[in-house]
Amino acid sequence: MPSFAGIDHLSLSVTQLDRSERFYTDVLGLMPLLDFGTARTLIDRPSGFILALVKHEAGTTEPFTELTTGLDHIGLTAASRGELVEWERRFDAYGVPYTPIRDMEFGSHLNFRDPDNIALEFSVSNEVMAGWLEELRTREMSQAEIKSRVEEYFASLQA
Repeated sequence: MPSFAGIDHLSLSVTQLDRSERFYTDVLGLMPLLDFGTARTLIDRPSGFILALVKHEAGTTEPFTELTTGLDHIGLTAASRGELVEWERRFDAYGVPYTPIRDMEFGSHLNFRDPDNIALEFSVSNEVMAGWLEELRTREMSQAEIKSRVEEYFASLQA
């Protein structure tokens, strides 16, 4: 089977290019890369992640909803839970709507919205999840083994 090397870019349909570009540059710190008129690309220099913003001429002006088939949310990685706290402070400073940090079984996450109501999330895995993901990258694991580990982990949380 051919390999899947990663994600090249993510492209979002937006209602106002200038407003969206300001959000992603000012709030999230992306750098403008190219302007094609009806589309703009931005880059996160440290990770190389490229985000395209597109204003379709016949596009709707309705805000995004994850209840429509297609995109649910965009999950971004934070370096630590402390970094999530820093993002909360930044969102407060910029008036970005967000749900406070939630600590869950496999890590912590912070959900927020862009100007078109597109759902975004910063998350950080806990040590258990980070270890499992690293192991999955280095060796084959059967679905039965994965299921067993998850069941054992949840049982340990109940004890």
